Amino acid sequence: MKKGFDNNKYVELQSEKILERIKLFGGKLYLEFGGKLFDDHHAARVLPGFLPDSKLKMLLRLKNEAEVVIVISADAIEKNKKRGDLGITYDLDTLRLIDAFREVGLYVGSVVITQYAGQPAADNFRQRLDALGVKSYKHYMIPGYPSNIPFIVSENGFGKNEYIETERKLVIVTAPGPGSGKMATCLSQLYHENKRGVRAGYAKFETFPIWNIPLKHPVNMAYEAATADLNDVNMIDPFHLEAYGERSVNYNRDIEIFPVLNAILSKIMGESPYKSPTDMGVNMAGFCFADNDAVCEAAKQEVLRRYYKALCAQRQGFSSGEEVAKIESIMGQLRITPCDRPVVSAAVKRAEETGAPAVALQLADGTMITGKTTPLLGASAALLLNALKALAGIDHDVDVISPTVIEPIQELKISYMGNRNPRLHTDEILIALSISAATSETAALAMEQLPKLRGCDAHATVILSKVDENVFSKLGVNITYEAKYQTKKLYHG
Repeated sequence: MKKGFDNNKYVELQSEKILERIKLFGGKLYLEFGGKLFDDHHAARVLPGFLPDSKLKMLLRLKNEAEVVIVISADAIEKNKKRGDLGITYDLDTLRLIDAFREVGLYVGSVVITQYAGQPAADNFRQRLDALGVKSYKHYMIPGYPSNIPFIVSENGFGKNEYIETERKLVIVTAPGPGSGKMATCLSQLYHENKRGVRAGYAKFETFPIWNIPLKHPVNMAYEAATADLNDVNMIDPFHLEAYGERSVNYNRDIEIFPVLNAILSKIMGESPYKSPTDMGVNMAGFCFADNDAVCEAAKQEVLRRYYKALCAQRQGFSSGEEVAKIESIMGQLRITPCDRPVVSAAVKRAEETGAPAVALQLADGTMITGKTTPLLGASAALLLNALKALAGIDHDVDVISPTVIEPIQELKISYMGNRNPRLHTDEILIALSISAATSETAALAMEQLPKLRGCDAHATVILSKVDENVFSKLGVNITYEAKYQTKKLYHG
């Protein structure tokens, strides 16, 4: 994609703004971190030039002053709630996050289990954290939260929660997913800090929607498409407009909760430092656009990806038609259709020509590559080989993988693993390619092209297997697919 976002400028401005906010509150800030700290691929897709680990790099500039508190809901633990992108439960993702933060040198102070009401699974998780040497705290369900402010801001409300012992100026409050109780954790800490005579403040770090670009800018519309399942709606912040006479963009949940949040902050601190939900945010992304046209085009493509994802979720019985209808409305406002995603028509055309599933991928230079289903390879595996050959300048008819490598893999699948389908999946074809690369310069040359697939768009004419989907994801390919299965079976493992 054409670069449209200045990542270095973003890291610089964002770091400075957070330091300013720490000073504003006298030296201690609880920063609620919305969205993903690691691997923010949505931001990377809609803001070409934004690196998936940009937020992490920004925090690493402040690592000597920062510590991380991870928040997880006891209810999510009890219900084995999973992350949609990783497919792992929130409790396991908490452990993954701790490892990831520590690996890059960020200090993880503790884990907070919110909405605690004696759930056995939450107790078991606390025991596990204790055994691993990780401090944990319990925060309880508060009757009447968030509206009963006198009770919430009392010894029986926030006062009942365990005080989280923190050591650094900047406390980053993050979570495995939404609904974990990050904001309530921050407010509870402000209450306890105030009781102890410690000056501390609260702010939010959320990248989307971007407050200082138009309400209907494609980037903000792409955020609505990404959160269609949550019914988030971008709105002009009425509090900011009244206070400053300036239009700024926020979303419905923050705007709806602001009067209550402001009243809680006033009750705790004596006076709220904020006049609007936009004031609470620390987000400099809107100042870092380098090419608005490139950003707009990237955001429109993301809306189309979200559309296909919603269609497939509906086909698989994981969502109703409301999500699809909302994204279709967004597409209408942006005046885009699936025809504006070039890989779609290329894949469909190839499938019609061959009478079998097909996949298409567009390289960075605009070249369209397709893969068809063959007796040896699935369409996705064929596509990968064809794309790598094109990138390496290898003739299409040249075999980069020897049949003496493919045949034993097929024999293993059919004769020993009990599979009925001898065709190689993407992971198997990459393993075969890597084996061939040990003795073949041509195969080695093809292997070297893999990084060039990152950021490319692709489309399949059937719902892919989890194996193929995961391989495309790891390679950084933005894959979508039609909302139909290759077979009429009910179970698709």
